Amino acid sequence: MSNNKFGKSDLYVPQLSFGGNVFGWTLDEKESFKMLDELYDNGLTFIDTANNYSHWAPGNVGGESEAIIGKWIKEHKKRHDIVLSTKVGGTMGDGSKGLKPAYINKCVEESLQRLNTDYIDLYFSHFDDLETDQEETMGAFNDLVKAGKVRYLGASNLEADRISSSNALAKEKGWAEYIAIQPLYNLYDRVKYEQEYLPLVEKENLAVMSYFALASGFLSGKYRSLDDIEGSSRKDMVKGYINERGIAILDQCDTIAKQHNATIAEVAIAWQLHKPSISTPIVSATSSTQLKSLVRSMEIKLSVEEVALLDKASEY
Repeated sequence: MSNNKFGKSDLYVPQLSFGGNVFGWTLDEKESFKMLDELYDNGLTFIDTANNYSHWAPGNVGGESEAIIGKWIKEHKKRHDIVLSTKVGGTMGDGSKGLKPAYINKCVEESLQRLNTDYIDLYFSHFDDLETDQEETMGAFNDLVKAGKVRYLGASNLEADRISSSNALAKEKGWAEYIAIQPLYNLYDRVKYEQEYLPLVEKENLAVMSYFALASGFLSGKYRSLDDIEGSSRKDMVKGYINERGIAILDQCDTIAKQHNATIAEVAIAWQLHKPSISTPIVSATSSTQLKSLVRSMEIKLSVEEVALLDKASEY
């Protein structure tokens, strides 16, 4: 069982989590091992993945990311130095999904085997399952915590009211609750988190691991017009951001970036790390250069005035 030093309180310390969806997709095993080495060497030891990463890549079925991480952990004997979060419930390559107890129990065993570990630090319900009673799902999760196979529970892509009702049920039963959530949040995509999730986060003191911290690459600053995305693999993901508000956000990031000798992306991530309710933006990289930029973003100290300027530029 676990003997690492990671505890619940560590979830509230501003840090970055590395998004493992690139492992077995845009990075093959050799490149993934190199990235994991560099992450460790740079002190980035919080790795987020899911059991279905990356089933969408040609030839994949799901589980590729976990398997690569697990092989690296086994070879380097670093399990107790790494914080692992993974997920269950999303669609696998064979179409299976959901949060029924039997399926959760099957999937957690497969994840543990792929990850070469006997415990998962943070286990997320990846997507909601409206066809399964919440009591069944939370009961199954609680059993995993009691067995020591999972340390803490999280919810990703569940609506705020569903997280609230799940936790109310868990409290009533004396079961393990969701203590962390994974919402979409960045300088552009603020509305849903701030209006729907933030009240719940503050009420229940939930840790927040935000995903798409760079708005699918838009907040890198590389895409400022429709011409810039023509022919890009990110065209469909980014085109919705290219508008007056989006450009205003980039312009303000650019101004502040110059003052800190930083990039737009680094400022966008730093802005999140300066938000009291956001503990752990999930970020990713496919090269040493991108990784170094992520590390620099953690070192940027924005002033109260700079945060306010970014807030204003991204008003909705």
